Parts: sequence; C-alpha cells; structure tokens
Amino acid sequence: MASAITTRYAQALADVVTASGSALTPQNALAELGAFESALSGSRELREALATPAVAGSRKKAAIGRIADVLGLSRIARNFLFVLVDHRRMPALAEILRTFDEVLDTRLGFARAEVTAPSELNEQQRTALNGMLERLTGKRIRMRYTVDQSLIGGAIARIGSTVYDGSVRGQLSLLKRRLSAED
Repeated sequence: MASAITTRYAQALADVVTASGSALTPQNALAELGAFESALSGSRELREALATPAVAGSRKKAAIGRIADVLGLSRIARNFLFVLVDHRRMPALAEILRTFDEVLDTRLGFARAEVTAPSELNEQQRTALNGMLERLTGKRIRMRYTVDQSLIGGAIARIGSTVYDGSVRGQLSLLKRRLSAED
C-alpha cells in the first residue's frame, strides 16, 4: 500500500509525462528513473549521501547530475530527482516508482491481476485467463503470475481487493459451505 506522500509524487510525475506535448513518455520515464534507482540501490554510499541532511543539496544535485549524464536521463527525469532531493524524499524513490507504475496503469485503463496457479501456465492458458478477467472487470488486464504447488488445480486471481477463486480447493470449499447450509 502506497503512502499518501509517495502517491502524491507519483501522481505529479504522471501528470507531467502524460501531458500533451511531454518530451518524455511514461514508459521512458519509468525506464530512466528505474535505471537511476538501480544505480542507487547498488551503492550504499550513494544512498546514504543522498539521504543524509549532512550533505548539502547542491552536492547531492551535482552527484545526481553526473549519474544522470552517464545514464542519459532526460531533463524531466533529472528535475524529478532534484525535487526529491529538495524535499528529502530520495529514500522513497523505489516506492514512488512502484506507485507511479500503478498510477499509469490506472490512467491507461489497466487493472493488475495477481494470478496464482499450481504450475506455470502456458501461453494459451494465460490468454484465456486474461480474456476471462477482462470480460469480468471491463478493463484491460496486466497479469503477474506466481506458482503455488499446494493448489490442486485451477487458479486464483486477485484484482485489487477482489479475489476470483477458480482453484479446485476453492470450489471444494464452496461446495462444503453449500452442503452445510442445506442442513
């Protein structure tokens, strides 16, 4: 669950990159800032330098500028990172990017589905499941798959707070509840 602060920054970034005439596409913004976040997560010294109030903002921005040059970041991505430094939000970059990705999906009409199955689904199964979930929700679906070998068969899909349980275990549980209710 994203905090109000990370959501605010993610929505502001989405406003900028989805605006008509934006020099940066949402996908490129995500890729550029993701590359910077990877560099940040790979260096404890850099994380600490950008997070500590003991380092002047101008020095932090100079370091970001050098890294941005190496990574080839756009002006928009650089400015966003500078805003995070100014407001001491750099430690929240990874969460902001996750929230930004979710905000983009929502704005573009996608719903995210977490699908769990007892084994890896093949492409035909994934396509069929995707189509069924799109019909149920009325939205385009982006699915992420996990395997849970404790499931007997079928699949479970979670979209937001709604769970679609098509697992054999879920169907047996439903049958048990129905039979118990008939007593």
